[in-house]
Amino acid sequence: MDKLPRVFANPIGKKINNVQETYYGNETRNIDVNPTNINSKINEIFSSKDHIYKSKVKITFRDKVSEEVIVGKTNVNLLTIDGKLIRITEIVDIEKI
Repeated sequence: MDKLPRVFANPIGKKINNVQETYYGNETRNIDVNPTNINSKINEIFSSKDHIYKSKVKITFRDKVSEEVIVGKTNVNLLTIDGKLIRITEIVDIEKI
């Protein structure tokens, strides 16, 4: 095998101590959901004067927040303009944008 040149490695003369804090991101939150409150908010959105065909809303779930454009409602689902069905029982909060 051929003789290869040496690779330069700068020596580290000080103690490295850059991992001081840790973060645990698997936090669980206890959220109380009142289904009658969610249904009344949804009914207010659909009965508002500026809702003609669609409404842009911010929907808060237990683990995420999503901005959607809703166009319809059944007893158990909301229908978005993209054709997705969102179960009303999974919604923690909803507000019009």
